Amino acid sequence: MMSTNKPLKGKIAVVAGATRGAGRGIAVSLGEAGATVYCTGRSIAGSPSDLNRSETVQETAQLVTEAGGNGIAVRVDHTNEADVAALFEQIKREQNGQLDVLVNNVWGGEKLVDWDARFWKHSLANGLLIQERAVKAHLITSYYGAPLMLEQGSGLVVEITDGIDYRYRGNLFYSLAKISSIHLAEAMAAELKPHGVSAVAVTPGFLRSEEMLEHYGVAETNWQDAVGSGKPNAEHFGQSETPRFIGRGIAALAADPDYAAKSGAVLASWDLSDLYGIMDIDGRYPHWGRYAKERGFL
Repeated sequence: MMSTNKPLKGKIAVVAGATRGAGRGIAVSLGEAGATVYCTGRSIAGSPSDLNRSETVQETAQLVTEAGGNGIAVRVDHTNEADVAALFEQIKREQNGQLDVLVNNVWGGEKLVDWDARFWKHSLANGLLIQERAVKAHLITSYYGAPLMLEQGSGLVVEITDGIDYRYRGNLFYSLAKISSIHLAEAMAAELKPHGVSAVAVTPGFLRSEEMLEHYGVAETNWQDAVGSGKPNAEHFGQSETPRFIGRGIAALAADPDYAAKSGAVLASWDLSDLYGIMDIDGRYPHWGRYAKERGFL
């Protein structure tokens, strides 16, 4: 449903890695708040990425527009410096250099992590590719995107991660990538602060992405049927959240005139929900942080 409240109307955003999952949810939510959103990623109609999934950045851009914003799809491989440089040159031309929100959500590691292998047994090539996609791509994107914000003296960079701290996440290569996003936000915040630009890291809880729904053999309309399926972690699936939950939280943060006060922080979807009264699109207020603490694994 199209929102009548457009606090980001007139704002320009980039969501890097907007094809599916959290990236799509964030892009659509920024559009719901009225923003023009450049939706970038490798998967376009007729040419999927190596993940070989059906979602495309064109679909995401259409959803952004349907939500009330202006979605613009651009095919970008964020590990390719020339692609990224061309993206921000396009924004300079089309938006007179304006850039208000940059979301680094590139991941692409779903098929690369071997959860059963310790690092010395893990595919080194896959482990390094995870870093290229989830760390190098973020660095390249911020390198070319931040100067637009510096020129205008304002802006918000958002690093999407998994988790709220530096603890081990079950696999060295995965941990390194997700912890790196947190430190990228912290370090960028320090260097951007004198120029009026902010950076934060944001994590979802148990994300009910397209891939996770497929894993449990359910759709968004009947997702709770998976809870008693007996599949790994299914007992926790009842506390899951849609990708729009973190998206709505980030949109609210970007619309907060005092977002600079949070620069350098690690924020969770449930923190943003508590702070801004964010409700998920299914009418729930999921709180993975509270649930995980009650069960002793956060």
